[in-house]
Amino acid sequence: MDQDGILVEANGTARGLVPQARPGARLEQTVPWLAGAHAGLDHSARARHSAPGSAALDGPASGEIAGRSFEAHPTPASGGNVVWWLVDSTDLRLAEQALDSERERTRLLADISSALLSTLNVERCTEVTARMAADHLADAAVIVAPAHGPRHPLTYAQVGGDVSQTSARIDPGTVPGLSEALQGFPPVPTRWISPDDIPAWAVPPGFEGPIGSVIVTPLPGHGIPAGALILLRSSTRRAFSESEEVFARLFAARAGAALSAARLYSEQASITATLMRELLPPKLKRVHGVEFAGAYRAAQDHERVGGDFYDVHPGADPARETFVVLGDVAGKGLEAAVLTGKIRSVLQALLPLADDHQRVLTLLNDALLNSHHTRFATLVLASVRRQAGQVRLRLTSAGHMPPLIVRRDGHVEEADTAGQLVGALPQALARTAEVVLAPGETCLLYTDGITEARGGPFGDELFGEERLLQTLRECGRMPAEAVVERVQMVASQWLGSNNHNDMAVLAIANPTSAHSPLHLVDQSDEQS
Repeated sequence: MDQDGILVEANGTARGLVPQARPGARLEQTVPWLAGAHAGLDHSARARHSAPGSAALDGPASGEIAGRSFEAHPTPASGGNVVWWLVDSTDLRLAEQALDSERERTRLLADISSALLSTLNVERCTEVTARMAADHLADAAVIVAPAHGPRHPLTYAQVGGDVSQTSARIDPGTVPGLSEALQGFPPVPTRWISPDDIPAWAVPPGFEGPIGSVIVTPLPGHGIPAGALILLRSSTRRAFSESEEVFARLFAARAGAALSAARLYSEQASITATLMRELLPPKLKRVHGVEFAGAYRAAQDHERVGGDFYDVHPGADPARETFVVLGDVAGKGLEAAVLTGKIRSVLQALLPLADDHQRVLTLLNDALLNSHHTRFATLVLASVRRQAGQVRLRLTSAGHMPPLIVRRDGHVEEADTAGQLVGALPQALARTAEVVLAPGETCLLYTDGITEARGGPFGDELFGEERLLQTLRECGRMPAEAVVERVQMVASQWLGSNNHNDMAVLAIANPTSAHSPLHLVDQSDEQS
């Protein structure tokens, strides 16, 4: 082409590609991008460097001719002309587009995995899956979860719309390939699914326009399918391609793994919560005119149970004794909590024998010696009954610190009871003490987590028995709940942020007035 953009010469290949490429023609209409590139050349510089074969004056231009991509490289020729060499770059462009597409899909899969694995809530994970499927893969998405009884949970999503969830009786057989997908079988090819066969329940409410193409793919889980994913695309858009179908399966695999993990976590959390309710300390109340209050703090703040425990088993009527136990299992954490649950269960079964403390301890000791546990425990048993305005207690310590009696005037005394721990020796012998509480007096049962709490100014000094006694001397005439709160508060302040063992406190008090406010159990707590 000369300086004015007039075609001077074209070889046979060029004329075959552009039939209008004849000498004297202009290419503004037929190859406008090439004509524009030629007009943008610096012709004055080209005139100074007009030797044939010299380097190209500018970088290549690019555009399409007859549906294929070309790069045009200029080379100066004699007389100020420019030779444009056209190189077919269609395959390179397609390869670059495919690479860019794969990079985008890889990035999208990473984002999808991050979003799905950021929650272990089943409903939230399902919502995220449906929304991302609609936004990135299709015009609408439907997640069909495994049946709960006769109904299937359904989750609907559309591009830019809200996610909705419902549960309905459906027939998976009405959607080609859905029954197989819910069983975890490989998906049927998209070309086998007719959009006309899609029932109304498989289309999100408000979806506009006829359905043009459909993908049905399983959501594979950990051994058990997590459901199935239905992708819908409107007829106004092109049908799903083979590569999009493959990508949808990759998406479904990531989503299925996340949903399966969320469901597994939900099931385990439900089981844990059910078992935990049996291990948590009970809510205490007044029983037959006697006040009971307790507090428990696990060794780790993130734990709710451990090796310390207490229980109160009310007598059938005011004439029957209420059986109380406070214990401390060796160790802490989940293993100690498991043995705690076993001890509480055994003591529950031994309630008919609760009037004989020694017999209860003997049977419990035998049960622990015959179990696979190698841990032992210390206990305090108390049988409590109110009679003629006084509270009579029978107290038995099995390797545990003796209970402390807080009199009305603040005087604190130690109950005269002692014995051997349970679960370690062939016998668990113990001595029982009898104590009488006048109105305004309290009996305190506690574990060594209180006295062995390390803290203070330098953080390494034990709270000790003397500080506990001094705290209790200030608790004369206090209600049971106030005594427990006072001991727990002082011990916690001493402890600060240091590590500690499990801490349990239980108070038994004779109220100063028979008409003082009751500390009742919340009915919801009792039911739970």
